[in-house]
Amino acid sequence: MQSRHTNVEIDVTALGFEGIAIGRIDGVVHFVKGALPGERVVAQVMKSRSKHREAETVEILQASPERIEAPCRYYAACGGCSWQHLAYEAQVRWKTQHVVDALERLGKVAVGEVRTALQSPKPFGYRNKMEFSFGASRWLTTAEIDSGEAFERDYALGLHIPGRFDKVLHIEDCMLQSDEGNRVLAHTQRVFGGSGIRAYHARRHEGFLRNLVVRTSATTGAVMVVLITAEPSSDVEQEAIDRWFTAAPPLAEGSSMIHAVNATKSSVATGAIRRSQGPGFLEEQSMGIWYRISPFSFFQTNTHHLPNLVGSALHAAELRADDTVWDLYCGTGTLTLPAARIAKHVIGAELAESSVADGRANAERNGITNVEWHALDLHAKHVRSTLEQFEVPRVIIVDPPRAGMHPTLVEHILAVAPERIAYVSCNPATQARDCALLDAAYEVEWVQPVDMFPQTFHVENVAALRKR
Repeated sequence: MQSRHTNVEIDVTALGFEGIAIGRIDGVVHFVKGALPGERVVAQVMKSRSKHREAETVEILQASPERIEAPCRYYAACGGCSWQHLAYEAQVRWKTQHVVDALERLGKVAVGEVRTALQSPKPFGYRNKMEFSFGASRWLTTAEIDSGEAFERDYALGLHIPGRFDKVLHIEDCMLQSDEGNRVLAHTQRVFGGSGIRAYHARRHEGFLRNLVVRTSATTGAVMVVLITAEPSSDVEQEAIDRWFTAAPPLAEGSSMIHAVNATKSSVATGAIRRSQGPGFLEEQSMGIWYRISPFSFFQTNTHHLPNLVGSALHAAELRADDTVWDLYCGTGTLTLPAARIAKHVIGAELAESSVADGRANAERNGITNVEWHALDLHAKHVRSTLEQFEVPRVIIVDPPRAGMHPTLVEHILAVAPERIAYVSCNPATQARDCALLDAAYEVEWVQPVDMFPQTFHVENVAALRKR
């Protein structure tokens, strides 16, 4: 039996759901970080479980022809773009396979047709939103340790190390966001790095600096930057905030800089807005529809690829001019408004009141009058009584968070029994679970993966469900 830190040679045959390579030795599954299918590697066993081993690649004996050099200097430590070493065409192929495996192997759901994942127009620089964290415990990379340089260990602004909520990798730029976003990140580093102002300590729940949220409009080039801190308690902290506003580099027209306060222990990057410079929202256009995006509202992160995702969802819905449609988890109306341009009446429901307010504003700006909006907790036990008051739909569109739909909501959808369901998901595993719950009444006609998150193992998937 292999013990911890034993080196083994292993042939890698697949990529698992979380993007980790898989191989077997004497029938025992090994999850091998840093390897790719088709490779033979030397791996060090880090954890030995009853049914599998967790290992890290030490040496590549035979490389995959699909292996490329990761372009990001933070790649080895960050973990955010865990597939940068895999050629993009191969990423898309494996994401398609993951969707199939989730539905057919995990969910035991038959799929009529599997369509190849749609590639993103931009493999890098595609994200319109990045959430960076300040941290009081900086993670030093191997290169930084070996350099012998002295680093500020109790301050970092960047991204969390995978599996470590308390450790932050300090970064100067990110290849997933726009150049404008990186200029704002660098500006924030200049203002607060070395200032002596304390970053938030995730274990002690103390410190001033908490998050930096950077949102970029792919349409206008404007940015909306939100600095989230604790309540200022000194002149030094307040002066630093003032300097963050006044010393900012020139930004594109329509840009906003916002200061918000999070006085809670929650790590969610949100807060009460205390100061705003600029319009206080972003404008984005997709499929001829303009959207207003508030600081903390949800909007799909890959605007460049959004028309393909929305188009696939509408194709799955097969809308008619006389349809009543429910759009559950509607957000700011990304699917609601395009659907309303086809159907007679659309009802949008969403938990976040700010998103619902944005949805209403978006409908008004685009002259769309056949939508009614509701701020609802779709996972609450009592929501069924509210939904029962709505006009019965022929089509239901759902786009839930990663956790998927609540069983109560699935039950209600079964009771409503729409003719079609267009299910958009960012997590094929929970989508498969929900489709299994719907399987007695609905068949999955086809699925269309859409790669909204290049360089990562994440994928959006559209499933077209038809009533049996």
